[in-house]
Amino acid sequence: MKVKVVVAMSGGVDSSAAAGILQKQGYEVIGLTMCFGLKESGKKKPSCCGIEGIEDARRVARALGIKHYVLNFDQVLQEKVIKNFISEYVSGRTPNPCVRCNEYLKFERLLDKAKSLGAKYLATGHYARIVARSQGHKVTSKIFLLKKGKDKYKDQSYFLYRLKQEQLKALLFPLGDYTKTQVRKIAAEFDLPVKDKPGSQEICFIPDDDYRVFLSQALRSKGLKIRPGPIVDSLGKVLGEHKGIPFYTIGQREGLGIAAGYPIYIIRMDSRKNTIVVGKKEEVFSSGLIAGDLSFTNEAVKREVALRVKIRYNHLEVSSKITPLDGGKVKVIFSKLQFAVTPGQSAVFYRGNTVVGGGIIESGL
Repeated sequence: MKVKVVVAMSGGVDSSAAAGILQKQGYEVIGLTMCFGLKESGKKKPSCCGIEGIEDARRVARALGIKHYVLNFDQVLQEKVIKNFISEYVSGRTPNPCVRCNEYLKFERLLDKAKSLGAKYLATGHYARIVARSQGHKVTSKIFLLKKGKDKYKDQSYFLYRLKQEQLKALLFPLGDYTKTQVRKIAAEFDLPVKDKPGSQEICFIPDDDYRVFLSQALRSKGLKIRPGPIVDSLGKVLGEHKGIPFYTIGQREGLGIAAGYPIYIIRMDSRKNTIVVGKKEEVFSSGLIAGDLSFTNEAVKREVALRVKIRYNHLEVSSKITPLDGGKVKVIFSKLQFAVTPGQSAVFYRGNTVVGGGIIESGL
């Protein structure tokens, strides 16, 4: 009897190739696509998660000869991802909705659904790897390590740091040992209808990839308005006016509308005072950070430890010293100054190629 695996199919090349690989390996594959109630509005929609993505996933499932179901996750998206997205921006922080989508939708609700269908595993098209290691003298006792994907340019382990042991043992990442180029070749070999489909870097619930319009409309629907306010230097001198704190982020240089005679950057934002503070580039660098809302793939950091830290997805890791603090937080001290440490983003901790865990950045140091 074949082992049953559910594949989260977005209609893109990666998840489609993952389904094909697993079927070829002998699994009984079932495709599930998350629907978020995204309505066509004449505006450009993301190629995943909307109507186009659902139809592409159906065509792939038909080509592979596998069962395919569509699940409406609109409510959980609103409750767990979109509400947080809006509140974080209003608070002057810059969230990462993909991290929360993975935590609450893919690897909680979707994993539960996969189990209810009798599947042993849930698989996705993430570029990451899971390695099982024997623990102690018991061969049957294993820990599951989350590791970077082989393709360093596509590695997505950063977005997966909130996975726990119970989830890792029930997950498969078939693309972890492949490069993007190899995956496209595999999709062509399977003659999948999406083999030439371009990749998407968009946030699925943001029309036209314009989060500012989305935020404005979302707040307006609740009778709220994004208010302009002062832009000041570090001494408090007013230099100009911003259009609303949610429209800006730490380290931003463009769109400030201020002629200071030298390049200026956002160094911090105060949502309570509705004020943005700017300064020279050197003022945007931090020696470390404080992170909370911690999550670890196996054991939590309980004493000072040296690890490498990534403070945003497209960012080189930096050697750091991590020290536990009271209240479930950690202090991270970098080996060299880092640019634009941004509250709301995730700081992810690595030991070599292995993800140890991470947390949400609360402040730079």
